[in-house]
Amino acid sequence: MSAVDRVLDTRPLRGHAGFRRLWIGSTASAFSGQVAVVAVLAQVWELTASPALVGVVGLATGVPIAVFATLGGTLADALDRRRLVLLTSAAAAVVAGLLALQAAVGVRSWALVLALVAAQTGCTALGSSARRTFVPRLLPRDQVAPALALNHVSFQGAMLVGPALAGVVIAGWGTTAAYALDAAATALSLYGVARLPAMRPDRADVRRGLAAGVRDTVEGWEILLRTPALRAALAVDLTQTLLAMPVALFPALNAERFGDDPRTLGLFLSAIAAGGIGAGLLSGPVTRARRPGLVMVWAAGTWGVGLAVFGLVDGLVAGLACLAVAGAADTVSVISRGTLVQLATPDSHLGRVSAAEYVVGAAGPGIGNARAGLVAGLVGPGPAAATGGAACVVCVAAIGALGRELRRWTVDDRG
Repeated sequence: MSAVDRVLDTRPLRGHAGFRRLWIGSTASAFSGQVAVVAVLAQVWELTASPALVGVVGLATGVPIAVFATLGGTLADALDRRRLVLLTSAAAAVVAGLLALQAAVGVRSWALVLALVAAQTGCTALGSSARRTFVPRLLPRDQVAPALALNHVSFQGAMLVGPALAGVVIAGWGTTAAYALDAAATALSLYGVARLPAMRPDRADVRRGLAAGVRDTVEGWEILLRTPALRAALAVDLTQTLLAMPVALFPALNAERFGDDPRTLGLFLSAIAAGGIGAGLLSGPVTRARRPGLVMVWAAGTWGVGLAVFGLVDGLVAGLACLAVAGAADTVSVISRGTLVQLATPDSHLGRVSAAEYVVGAAGPGIGNARAGLVAGLVGPGPAAATGGAACVVCVAAIGALGRELRRWTVDDRG
């Protein structure tokens, strides 16, 4: 292994053309999502000026994720995963175009915006579990963790550039242009999947019918919940997302502290990404760690500390620094959790277990943002961030102390 690979292991990109194309497409998909986040936050805030209704954006994403990611996990263990991702990505691009259209014609309905956001999120969630199964099929086992790190670097890069660019675009040309950019990037994401081979699940007992589908879905959750290390990892992730998600607080904090400047709003998200990129570019030690569960516990606690302090400090530089620390910790946590899930789950159940993980990892932030918005409506955005971060630290510490299997699981274990 080269000196560069010891810092950031790039073997999956250099040696596997299929993963390289998938990585490019996934980067485009992540970029589109980050642009959409800022556009939706800005438009709903403009229409309502209500932190609570901005928090409802979290429900508009969280509920569809919970429903459609669960269904998508069952489909991913029964159908060609490549075809499922292509169809759902194309549908998401169409809905992104409808978001641009409603902004262009001047429809001033926050309910319509949330309905379209829910539809786009549902399309993406339906294919998300299938997309997450590609890495262990394309790469040897020892390159799964580096590939997940590279994916997260690209996600954080999109999170760095996307919100900042969206803020500039909105300030100069309005939300219509931002939604159009979202639609174009979503369409580009199809590139990474189109040239992959067929990806049918490694499973001989595919069952048909509604009852069989329900049983399959339940099986995925059963594996996740009865495997101690996976169960504890799920609890840590829930704690991070439900108690300490700050995104719904950003518009109110931006209005309270920085004059409601859309460029500053984008910087909040970009600061989290900057920390994530820094951690990702130095992720070699994380991907080589033999106990990813233990690493996850420490990272999740650091995430909570960063956001608690963010709620207390005043000034742009100090606030962005806290968000950068939180973003770095989140990257380490995501890489560690993904490694554990991918390597501890058999391929025959990977779609369903990945769906369960995705529901928690993606729906949790939506629900957590809704909680944060409601709390901010009562006590203000700063106290909401501080108390949520502190609660996260306490709960993660308790899970880490009780979760011996999570702390001791190694990459050589297979469930």
